[in-house]
Amino acid sequence: MNFKKYLFLLLSFIAFYSYGQSANQNYKLIGDNIIQTKNYYLLTLFQNNAAAKQLLANDPELTKLTQTRLDNIKSSLTTCKDPLCFTQTLKFSDDEIKAISERLINLYKTGNALDNLVKQHLIPSGTYQQFGSLSPVQMLVSAWEQDAKAVNYTIEVYAEGRKPNYPAIDSISFNVKNRGYLNLVYDASATIWDESKNEKLFFVPSMNYALHCLEINERDDAANDEPMISGINKNAYVRIKTINWAKYKYTMILIPGAGPDVLGVALSAEGMLRCRVAALRYFEGLAPFIMTSGGKVHPYKTKYCESDEMKKYMVEKLHVPENAIFVDPHARHTTTNMRNCARIIFRYGMPFSKPCITSTDKSQSYFIENMAGRCEKELGYVPYKLGKRLSATEQEFYPTIESLRIDNDEPLDP
Repeated sequence: MNFKKYLFLLLSFIAFYSYGQSANQNYKLIGDNIIQTKNYYLLTLFQNNAAAKQLLANDPELTKLTQTRLDNIKSSLTTCKDPLCFTQTLKFSDDEIKAISERLINLYKTGNALDNLVKQHLIPSGTYQQFGSLSPVQMLVSAWEQDAKAVNYTIEVYAEGRKPNYPAIDSISFNVKNRGYLNLVYDASATIWDESKNEKLFFVPSMNYALHCLEINERDDAANDEPMISGINKNAYVRIKTINWAKYKYTMILIPGAGPDVLGVALSAEGMLRCRVAALRYFEGLAPFIMTSGGKVHPYKTKYCESDEMKKYMVEKLHVPENAIFVDPHARHTTTNMRNCARIIFRYGMPFSKPCITSTDKSQSYFIENMAGRCEKELGYVPYKLGKRLSATEQEFYPTIESLRIDNDEPLDP
């Protein structure tokens, strides 16, 4: 091995063990607004951590940026003549993002509020897992820049009408070219001004505007069935503590959703068949739990949630015990069926190194086997590692810790 390669490996090793702390399975996410917590966790921490909040709210440079934002919002109410004029006032510019990054670097000191926030919350949460090998201050800045871009993306899609990743199911609810839309955007800005005129934290007006955009679009999908651990998943969650995991080869049987394409239909025929196959595997004793996965996806803005309807079907028709079924009511694609299963296993304290299986129809099962490229393209990583194929409808997989990462361009299921 040549010296340069040896030095690179040595430095990488040192960096990993200096900064490469990992997520903690006992860590509980904080925040009163679940949609905000899921999309913008660093900003949520800034708001909820008293010491960090005081440091940021009292900093003269950040205070100046906040006041400039508020002045611009107020001015827009009398000067803007088109929707984009209003929304540009609320988004973070590249220069603002850079200036705030530099200010966070200057404010960061070992042992101070920002340092503690990173080490006690950001790292153990796993929500910015991709930055785990960076130094704490670099992780803080990277997380800020991701959250700023996530706020901008939400505004662009749900106020400006930008095409989302999946336009057929996730698009804005309004015709942005309609003359009446200008009035709606004006009212949204006026509301933010009224709510934020005394705000001290630099990010709050823009973040709240993004959240308002989701609300008026009736896009609260990230909050489906929340809080799940004390609601729809409570009975299964309580049962976790009674499980002798050594008796089971697998932690979970995952059923990816199959939404109907007809408005008013609660559960598709394919969804029913997937449930039947998975129920057979459950009664064979392969795993102590089943997870139904799928949100309110097909058709556009349906009121039916795939995972909820599959659970009802399994309990009422197939007689699977209710406390053996977890639901993931958020996933909108096969990629996130896999990712969200890994997240729930981790957050609920189930064995994370134990394999799981997907149980679905033959076509989707083989699709999952060859889905790594799509995952890399859409998520930036693969949220599972494949094991062996058990049958035409069952495939082993292992969850990965990368699944905890926030997806900053999917605000309905980040």
